Amino acid sequence: MRPMLTGLFPALALAAALPLAAQAQTPADFAAAVASPSRPADARALDESRKPAEVLAFLGLKAGDKAGDIMTGSGYWAEIMAPIVGPAGKVTGYEPQQFYATPDELKIWDALVARVPSVEWKRYPFEAFAATPDSLDFAIINLSYHDLYWQSEKYKIPRTDPDAFLTALYKATKKGGVVGIIDHVGLPGDTRATVDSVHRIDPKVVKADFERAGFTLVATSDMLANPADDHAKLVFDPAIRGKTDRFVYKFVKE
Repeated sequence: MRPMLTGLFPALALAAALPLAAQAQTPADFAAAVASPSRPADARALDESRKPAEVLAFLGLKAGDKAGDIMTGSGYWAEIMAPIVGPAGKVTGYEPQQFYATPDELKIWDALVARVPSVEWKRYPFEAFAATPDSLDFAIINLSYHDLYWQSEKYKIPRTDPDAFLTALYKATKKGGVVGIIDHVGLPGDTRATVDSVHRIDPKVVKADFERAGFTLVATSDMLANPADDHAKLVFDPAIRGKTDRFVYKFVKE
């Protein structure tokens, strides 16, 4: 037994000495973050349709990552990502200053900050995203990339240039960094007209946009697909809301 123990202890010591970022995540790590009892009921209600543990595992979020939840909204993804990246990592929630600015909306953020004080929150003008160059190992944009083709006088959203957004995101992403995109599948055609009418986007447009910016599409997943969805239907239609056909893309800055 002695030779086996002699070989075991150095291995354990080496594992303990490895940086947190070098230790691979397991399915249990993602599941534990989603199962956290501190998460509010309205967030938990979205889990079945969003499959956050499976999505983050597919995209490859790791302990130690500096991660961004862009257009974070209520902070759904940021709250889940924080325990996964751990104390050696960092999660930043980026939110356009036009949204989550009312007293009631700010209460949601205040409660989230109280639950997850490690998350940093940054505001930016919707039409002028900016982040520190080479600051992100990982970023996720959930059901919001299409909005870069949207404009609204009501919500004070001017016409935005998706290429300018992606130029800023590319600069902010480290070499080897991952950007995950989840969005509602839309029909081919005039992208801005499609977004304005049904808040969907043709996946081919997203692929072309990211590749034009310098990213490489390395993996796709149909885990959120719904073949029964009518791609001409508004995503907020009660008949399909929360059950839309969605694509999951994993881009890398090589």
